[in-house]
Amino acid sequence: MKLNIAVLFGGESVEHEVSIISAHQAMEALDREKYHVIPVYISKDRKLYSSEALMDMKNYRDLNALTAKVPQVYFVNENNKTVMRPVKAPLFSHREIAVIDLAIPVMHGTNGEDGTIQGFLEMYRLPYAGCDLIAAAVGQDKVLQKHALENSGLPITEWFWVYAREMDTKKKEILNQASRIGYPLILKPACTGSSVGISIAHNEKEYLISFEEAARYDSKIITEKVVRPMREINCSVLGEPCDAITSVLEEVFHDTENELLDFHDKYEQGGKAAKGSKGVSGMASTSRCVNPDLPEGISDEIKRLALETFRVLGSSGVCRIDFLMDTLTNQVYVNEINTIPGSLAYYLWLDAGVPFPALMDKLVELALERERRRQSMIYSYETDLLKNYSEPTGAKGAKR
Repeated sequence: MKLNIAVLFGGESVEHEVSIISAHQAMEALDREKYHVIPVYISKDRKLYSSEALMDMKNYRDLNALTAKVPQVYFVNENNKTVMRPVKAPLFSHREIAVIDLAIPVMHGTNGEDGTIQGFLEMYRLPYAGCDLIAAAVGQDKVLQKHALENSGLPITEWFWVYAREMDTKKKEILNQASRIGYPLILKPACTGSSVGISIAHNEKEYLISFEEAARYDSKIITEKVVRPMREINCSVLGEPCDAITSVLEEVFHDTENELLDFHDKYEQGGKAAKGSKGVSGMASTSRCVNPDLPEGISDEIKRLALETFRVLGSSGVCRIDFLMDTLTNQVYVNEINTIPGSLAYYLWLDAGVPFPALMDKLVELALERERRRQSMIYSYETDLLKNYSEPTGAKGAKR
């Protein structure tokens, strides 16, 4: 019997469109002999929609027209099953669209990759692929992520963070801290991805401009020392915290006029589409070199750090971990983890002998195994607290 798999994508995020591309690649890779694939599109105003029309990329050219013709849906738990129903059903009808067996979130950034959608699925006790709520939240919030990495002895660049509002009251202290690290510096919103809101400052004037730009996207701002000269190396990890494998490595490149890999470099350069992806490339279009020529021992070191980063952050499913290498010293730094990477990093697994359909099978397998373990754990504890509870004298009517 086929599993009913809901693929959730979109969401209220600056990476909304990227999520649509990644999800379509994932849906095309799911084996229709094993799974009934149910697309669940989450609009930018947080409404859920589901229909076969969502399988056609051409329909996304006008999102307003798409949501006007596709049924809005909601989830409900009935008899320990997660059922998807239409919001507008015929009178006296409780027609279900589908019973969902498992979900695969393919949502990038805020309100999706940050634990929000994972919490939504947890409330329905619906098995889902990828990182759990806590790992997703820590992986998305670069401040929490860096604290975890630093406290575990993993190498990261010199950095500090502040709340965006603190620039109004602690401007001098922030600028002094930036000066102490030394320019050039890179500024990032704590919880965005795809290089949105990220820029490099070479002096105090540029720092203030970059800070203001980053503050448009998040309430917490990270400042890091720029590594120069530098190479950017990525590695994907697949599995569970204590049982995972690494993909091949890739070196990513960017427009020679830019100092950092930006949104254009990642998604708009126009690379070769994956087999069967109908011209949709997404993160796979980034200019890259698979199995780059690195100094002796560096490849093994990056893979070791990738596995340890994955373990320390409690990650699951498929992630991509980005590294920076100082080409003068060969020092490798962990840059960040992407808990739901663009295109699910399938392109890194092809050269590791794992085709995209096999990668999707593994994500399903990992999700089901985690659910089996969870069912054996205790989440509720019976007490006599309410049975023996009595209100304190004078408590009645005290609340106004």
